[in-house]
Amino acid sequence: MKCAKFITKEQAAELVKDGMTIVPSGFVACALPENLTGALEKRFLETGKPRNLTLFHTSAQGNRDGSGTDHFAHEGMVKRVIGGHWNMAPKLGQMALDNKIEAYNFPQGTLSHLMRDIAAGKPGTITHVGLGTFVDPREEGGKLNSITTEDLVEVVDILGEEKLLYKSIPIDICFLRGTSADRYGNISLEREVTTTEVLSTAQATKNCGGIVVVQVERKLEDELCDPKLVKIPGIYVDYIVVCDDPKEHEQCVGCEYDGSMTGDFIKELGEIKYPPMSPKKIIGRRCALELSPDTVVNLGIGIPEYVSLCASEWGIGDYMTLTVEAGGIGGVPQAGPQFGGAINIQAIIDQANQFDFYDGGGIDDAFLGLAEVDEKGNVNVSKFGGRVAGCGGFINITQNAKRVYFCGTFTAGGLKIEVNDGKLIVLNEGRAKKFINKAEQITFSGEYAKKIKQPVKYITERCVFELRKDGLHLTEVAPGIDVQTQILDLMDFTPIVDEGLKLMDERIFQE
Repeated sequence: MKCAKFITKEQAAELVKDGMTIVPSGFVACALPENLTGALEKRFLETGKPRNLTLFHTSAQGNRDGSGTDHFAHEGMVKRVIGGHWNMAPKLGQMALDNKIEAYNFPQGTLSHLMRDIAAGKPGTITHVGLGTFVDPREEGGKLNSITTEDLVEVVDILGEEKLLYKSIPIDICFLRGTSADRYGNISLEREVTTTEVLSTAQATKNCGGIVVVQVERKLEDELCDPKLVKIPGIYVDYIVVCDDPKEHEQCVGCEYDGSMTGDFIKELGEIKYPPMSPKKIIGRRCALELSPDTVVNLGIGIPEYVSLCASEWGIGDYMTLTVEAGGIGGVPQAGPQFGGAINIQAIIDQANQFDFYDGGGIDDAFLGLAEVDEKGNVNVSKFGGRVAGCGGFINITQNAKRVYFCGTFTAGGLKIEVNDGKLIVLNEGRAKKFINKAEQITFSGEYAKKIKQPVKYITERCVFELRKDGLHLTEVAPGIDVQTQILDLMDFTPIVDEGLKLMDERIFQE
């Protein structure tokens, strides 16, 4: 067997040539090959090379601090970006909004599957995921600005059913990350909170005739990697860079290493500090009422995180097994820079395999956020308010979960409430409406949900809506809330008000 080639980060940066398609690994602020992408950025700033790259990434990458894919956010460095989520790289997102790069946003899980299909030499990924949303070519085709014109997804007929074909993209070079490398180039990921799709990416790059570069924490001098832990076999690896700066190989950006997220040890969680009464807590409590024993759950970022806290406060936290789209199963999913990992995690599988389970309907309950809801029940979380957030795994999850709950305050920007004697009192109304005539972008299609007869609810601090065959129904209202002035008058459309309009469970509004 040939031995691995160990090079410096500067030599790795020199491997990237003008016009190449490059794929970095990582999930949000976890498992980022910062040593490699930082060196590439430094080379560009010093020499103006490489230019006109195509950047392809499946997940959000970065911490909104110049890390991750924001290393590529320089005019002339990239001409096209294809990504699953944009919110953690604000500079790159602004370049898309300013028409300085061609920009695409596709479902995160579908891109992880596409990476696997590129490895297998397939023409693309065929799936139902994305039908009726902004990635459907009959809507926007996933294009984020006016200079983005090439169609990378198309509608196809498979056995009499409409599907979407996401076209394969040849890969020239990838920057991956692992923990340990042996003399044969085998790579293990024992200190990473997620494996994402590094195996598929290495295979895809190799089979495209490209170059596979892996950043690692250490080189094993006299031993081999445990074959059961090897995630990237040495036959796929061209070059290895041993990171020379611990700050560029943090488990999660800005965070100390936590072995409870990799199975090194079990962490005592201690007493949980439950949040005080707030709109978020009210929403979390109302959502927790939807839980039943032995359910598999996915929680989005933000308000949906309160579902877990409220379930624990009520003693029903063990009703659900939480999963994270990055590949984590069980444990306590983390937020912020550690989103993607989970304390006391039970299993870590590849992201593509996690989305196999998701796309096939494996999630029982999905609780996700909302930015806009329109009269058709469409939800927008991907592009609004003058910024590009991206869909991430939202489309895969919401189109396929057995039950979907969208969680958010009824209005946005300055909303203040208090609870007094079991009643909700609005002290200051939010400046922006969330229930509008037409969503700026369709990240969730109400029409598609009705077509597949998917149960969908929209849960706010003051009321609950349900999507039914004939439209959006107002089904519950909080005690103390006036339906006309504090709900209907603050909507751009009129929902169907159930004759038997219920009060939201009064226990939700008790301290």
